[in-house]
Amino acid sequence: MFAHLSSLLGALLTGGIGVFIGPLVIWLIKKETMPFVDDQGKEALNFNITIAIVGVALFLLTVITFGIGILLTLPVGLAVTVAWLVLTIIAAIKSSEGVSYRYPLTLRLIK
Repeated sequence: MFAHLSSLLGALLTGGIGVFIGPLVIWLIKKETMPFVDDQGKEALNFNITIAIVGVALFLLTVITFGIGILLTLPVGLAVTVAWLVLTIIAAIKSSEGVSYRYPLTLRLIK
């Protein structure tokens, strides 16, 4: 549960840049001793890395189009932010119940 919720704390403390730092720290500390934390830590880390990649892509699209792309990237960015918040809360609730949660549309970079 803390692996999922730590991304919220990372977003609040760093302005959105550090969403994957909390899950990374928790996963690295507990992956050897707790299999469930290993699984959910990797899941939270993969999801937040995916969200960070999407954020960078939206930012680059805005910059490349000299700001005109913000007409597209702003609504998409807001939708991604709301989806990130909702899915993170759902994952935290599921993991607190002991149920493995899989985020949709997530790149599985850490296996």
